[in-house]
Amino acid sequence: MLKIHALTYNPWQENTYLIAAENGDCIVVDPGCLSDEEQQNLVSYMADNHLKPVRLLNTHLHLDHVFGNRFVCQHYGLSAEAHQADEFWIEQTVPYAAQMGFTLTENPPALKRYLEHDQIIEFGGSTIKVLHVPGHSPGGVALYMEQEGVLIAGDALFRESIGRSDLPGGDFDTLITAIKTHLLTLPDQTVIYSGHGPSSTIAHEKIHNQFL
Repeated sequence: MLKIHALTYNPWQENTYLIAAENGDCIVVDPGCLSDEEQQNLVSYMADNHLKPVRLLNTHLHLDHVFGNRFVCQHYGLSAEAHQADEFWIEQTVPYAAQMGFTLTENPPALKRYLEHDQIIEFGGSTIKVLHVPGHSPGGVALYMEQEGVLIAGDALFRESIGRSDLPGGDFDTLITAIKTHLLTLPDQTVIYSGHGPSSTIAHEKIHNQFL
């Protein structure tokens, strides 16, 4: 069984997730660590919990979800993976950060592999299914772990809310359709871990999410 560790970083309070196998190998998802202190916090947390990062996945490539990409790639010798439709954001990271009041000197490293809809990632004796959920960002994906009953939803679906769709490549109708088609069809007891805020379940969102 895989275990999910959650850490929260940067001014947007972005949730960074570690998907850990029983042997200590882990997948880093959306490293949002911005400052030196946050980066060292991530390193210390993994060391304290005897975790070894072996892969880096991004649910999408918005600024707040990739602040730590370069650090994680360099520190652990990894390469980032995300959906190809979000690749354009990489070259926009530094200028967009400047617009938001942050000074970055380098864009995140280029992607080495792409995530695709319905892709199955074998990890730790379990499986992680990639679900393409565009609308917040064109390359947005969610990561579904059926055996564990867990969904890492990125910024597509939040507790009683959904992701914004007014950024480049976003589209409200596309997002709603993707959520209803690929996420709300998962078992009701599935636990949702979002890119920001608290966790939820599919059952809770079916009843209480006013957007759906």
